[in-house]
Amino acid sequence: MKFQQTYIDGVWVPARGASQTPVIDSYTEQPFASYRTSSLDDVNLAVGAASRAIGSWGALPVDARIAYVRKIASALEERADELTQMISREVGMPRKLASRVQVGGPIAAWKGYADIASTLDWEKRVGHSLVQQVPVGVIACITPWNYPFHQITGKVAPALLAGCTVVLKPSELAPCSAFVLAQAIEQADLPPGVFNLVHGTGAEIGEALVRNPGIDMVSFTGSTRAGRHIAALAGSDVKRLALELGGKSAALVMPGADLAAAVKGTLASCFLNSGQTCSATTRLLVPRESLKVVASLCSELVVNYTMGDPADTKTRLGPLISSAQRQKVLHMIEQALQQGAVRWSPATQVPSHGFFVTPTVLGQVTPEMDIAREEVFGPVLVVIGYDSIDEAVTIANGTDYGLAATVWGETPALALTVARRLRAGQIDINGAPFNPAAPFGGFRKSGLGRENGRYGIEEFLEPVSIQMPISHFTDTN
Repeated sequence: MKFQQTYIDGVWVPARGASQTPVIDSYTEQPFASYRTSSLDDVNLAVGAASRAIGSWGALPVDARIAYVRKIASALEERADELTQMISREVGMPRKLASRVQVGGPIAAWKGYADIASTLDWEKRVGHSLVQQVPVGVIACITPWNYPFHQITGKVAPALLAGCTVVLKPSELAPCSAFVLAQAIEQADLPPGVFNLVHGTGAEIGEALVRNPGIDMVSFTGSTRAGRHIAALAGSDVKRLALELGGKSAALVMPGADLAAAVKGTLASCFLNSGQTCSATTRLLVPRESLKVVASLCSELVVNYTMGDPADTKTRLGPLISSAQRQKVLHMIEQALQQGAVRWSPATQVPSHGFFVTPTVLGQVTPEMDIAREEVFGPVLVVIGYDSIDEAVTIANGTDYGLAATVWGETPALALTVARRLRAGQIDINGAPFNPAAPFGGFRKSGLGRENGRYGIEEFLEPVSIQMPISHFTDTN
């Protein structure tokens, strides 16, 4: 696949960047696609098109915007198999799982956002005022590589429903689903300029997009380091920001909880997408007297995470996104071992090719170690013992992040008492499933704002208060 064009102002136009960038298959380590990067002129054209379209799109009745989004969802559904294959090759997630998580979930979310938009209060009375919810304006959506289509969906779908226009810059490492989305948007006959696509690195194209004076808001998902830089750039123009950044989430196991279920559920979360998940529970906090049992459980369960070809239905753990990411993860594991951590997982041989890291559990970890404080973004779980619930809560809250957490208790009611003490944006009780209608976002350096459900749409809306003469309401009543 060779992508030479990009989508601006409702048409496919030649991308005018200087480089043809390869897209690497994370299992074969070979290019399977390439694309022409955008130029700074492309960015300006895209923002200009979005700026011209904002008035008419924002004024369109909500029902009309909902109808367009439903048409996009239908067009994406037709391309589900193509999306699954592309994303599995880019990211490394086993194809069977990618079909459900990387593609099925996002397509359902396009439909779900449309349903939610039909129930929002777009205008309501507050005393003698009418409070309208109006679109923020032109949105720069900058998305990561780990869940490429999912993260694009969580920004573009609600922004369009809110009445905003969009310029999307996907990750340069996993860009293919963005091209497929543009094709679906073209098929849905979205008005020109409402959705625009540019490609390139964050340092060049992403920064140009954030700096562009025509951008009213930046919605970014990625590393905390990059989020800080974007916030500084956007702050100079007082642009609105939504940032979904890193995490170092804790699974806190209370005394009396089902230890086997807690370990199994935590490993599943930690190793999902080979650990390349910002909300993964990568710290397992257990009563100190349970550490030996936990070590035995981890050793037994880790061997079930079979590494191999993502296209093979037997594969449970795929490769990482790149050689650079693999080297970073391996370095962090080695550093932890040097600092006193002990490997609790059996050594297994990795496949002969692919950016694999062996699923790893580290014991004898203390809260001060780098591996217990920094985001790894690989299949690495650390286990930390505690002596009291107060100490466990302090450890769980004791990083720079606050994206997610899990509490395992003897009963949900007992777990809830501890969950209420955690500083995290979403907390699961006893392995409760993910809820796409609930808000997703974090505290501290995990970011600003919320995605998902009505909260995701409201992120792209501004309230406007219109004070009416009190007689107006008396007359109309």
